[in-house]
Amino acid sequence: QVQVVESGGGLVQAGGSLRLSCKASGRTFSNFAMGWFRQTPGKEREFVSAVSRSGGIAYYSDSVTGRFTISRDNAKNTVYLEMNSLKLEDMAVYFCAATGRADGGPPRLARDYEYWGQGTQVTVSS
Repeated sequence: QVQVVESGGGLVQAGGSLRLSCKASGRTFSNFAMGWFRQTPGKEREFVSAVSRSGGIAYYSDSVTGRFTISRDNAKNTVYLEMNSLKLEDMAVYFCAATGRADGGPPRLARDYEYWGQGTQVTVSS
């Protein structure tokens, strides 16, 4: 079993920055690909970014490419999502997820992740 806990959400003005953190525990962190998803009321969970076990492969959704950066520190069992140039449409609950079943590139579908955090709210004001 893997426990996943997000932190770092909050209120930020449009154009500002936030860094989300996600700490995993319970199993060897470097065995898990990690992903970030987000969700707004009434909508399905949306892929944001994902990183492979080693950190060597990262994927981003088109909507965040060039603005968000995912990284991981396997020594700290933590994955980060650096969010810059935030827009109103980035406002959502952000979820961190882990999967031990990805051998190569990290999955981009929510259904491919086994473990999920409770989410952290990101609010962007105009």
